[in-house]
Amino acid sequence: LISIDGFRYDYFDRASVPNLKGVAARSLRSQGLIPSFPSVTFPNHYTIVTGMVPDHHGIIANAMFDASIGKDKFTMSSATAKDPRWWGGEPIWTTAIKQGQKSAAMFWPGSEAVKPTYWKPFDDNVSNEDRVKQVLEWMRLPEADRPTFSTLYFSEVDHAGHDSGPDTQGALDAVAHVDTAIGQLMRGMDELGLSSRTTYVVVSDHGMATTSNDRVIYLDDYLNPSEIEVVEWSPNVEINPRSATSADEIYKKLFDKHPALGVYKREALPKWLQFGTNPRIPAIVGIAELGWVVTTHAQAETRLKAGRSFNGGAHGYDPRYRDLHGLFIAAGPTLRKGVLVPEFQNIHIYNLMCNILGLTPAPNDGDFSQVSRFI
Repeated sequence: LISIDGFRYDYFDRASVPNLKGVAARSLRSQGLIPSFPSVTFPNHYTIVTGMVPDHHGIIANAMFDASIGKDKFTMSSATAKDPRWWGGEPIWTTAIKQGQKSAAMFWPGSEAVKPTYWKPFDDNVSNEDRVKQVLEWMRLPEADRPTFSTLYFSEVDHAGHDSGPDTQGALDAVAHVDTAIGQLMRGMDELGLSSRTTYVVVSDHGMATTSNDRVIYLDDYLNPSEIEVVEWSPNVEINPRSATSADEIYKKLFDKHPALGVYKREALPKWLQFGTNPRIPAIVGIAELGWVVTTHAQAETRLKAGRSFNGGAHGYDPRYRDLHGLFIAAGPTLRKGVLVPEFQNIHIYNLMCNILGLTPAPNDGDFSQVSRFI
């Protein structure tokens, strides 16, 4: 299972990706992969390996609180992210272990908390080449010790999309770099004589939208920062009131104030988001329209003084926007060949992988009938 973080669906046709195209020619590709809401990294990576929407597996954002666990905030880089109490559902590496197989993770959100047989702590300074080398090292293990399932995660494309925007040469160059690393993996598997037995599932967690200095929502135009606790910022601003202020007051001050910001109480979020029942979701959620960012005047000033503008890229928006759709390619001995299928929701990948591995899936939100045509 290979993730190219932030790979927008159209990069496949716009960038130099001979290795990815080689995989797709041998098997199948979808016209896009629809993320779950919010379309950000941790929630969607964990959805892919559990088949559960974030509202159900509990990783409802890249940053969150849970009073039942403690006062410390969950963030992607904090010690809280390594605490298994945050991570619900059952990732496929655990499904494999429970059913007598071994599994590995070369970086994947959740793998440092709910651990596979083999894993490495996340270090974004590890090069693409060295990430591949580690997976190949696991594949060299004797048959009895070799993982039947492994992840491989690349972050370069997401970084480039944020920094320069998805419609730039910088983003396409990053895609080409990752494609080279995937070629390295394929050659290594060939040399080990494992290619004919291996299924490659290549995905991304979300796409990327273009942002601009001309599309900025200043939260402090409507709210006093002292009366709110902002748990997550942009493009989905998640707010809890401070003790002297009620959620209703915050909602009234923010609702319908900016034309590019939809504002909802947690219990009234749109049903199509499949988001709103988990107690970790803050009381008020503001969802920006595509390409808009949420900040404060002070944060914007600090950003501009540091030489950073809002011209770049972002994700997290409503998954119905096409720019948020990602990548799905799969090739293997049991899969159909040379097929282009319609885009589908990422909650269904877990059941597909379980079928390929001969595993009985844990309870999840996916539907195998949505992907059975791939086999």
